[in-house]
Amino acid sequence: MKKIENWPRIIFIAGVIALIIGAIDPLEGSLIIALGSLLLAISTHISSDRHRVQFRLFAWMICIGVGAIWYVSSLGGYDPKNEWWWWVAIAPYPLGWIATIVLLLVRKFSKAKQPVSV
Repeated sequence: MKKIENWPRIIFIAGVIALIIGAIDPLEGSLIIALGSLLLAISTHISSDRHRVQFRLFAWMICIGVGAIWYVSSLGGYDPKNEWWWWVAIAPYPLGWIATIVLLLVRKFSKAKQPVSV
C-alpha cells in the first residue's frame, strides 16, 4: 500500500473547498466554514507554514462567531430594530472568513523570496 506523504496538503485543499462551499448559504453553511477554517489551521500548523498563526487566529474568530450566531438563533432569531448586541456577537464570523479568504489570496499571489544557493 502506498503511503500518503502529502496529507497536510490534502487537508489544506479540503479546508479551502469547505470555505467556498459553506459560503453558498452563510447561516446553514457556517458549520462547514468553521470546519474548513479548522482544517486550514491544522494543516498549516502541521506543515509549519509561515502563516499558521494567522490561520489559527482566523479559525478562532470564525468558531466564536459561528457559536454566537447559532446561540442567538436558538433564542428565537434576530430582531435588528430592538437588539443591536447580536451584531457585535457574530461579527468575528464574517470578519474571520473574509480575512481567511484574503490570506489565501495573498498566499497564492505573493512570491516569497527563496534563498539563493551559491
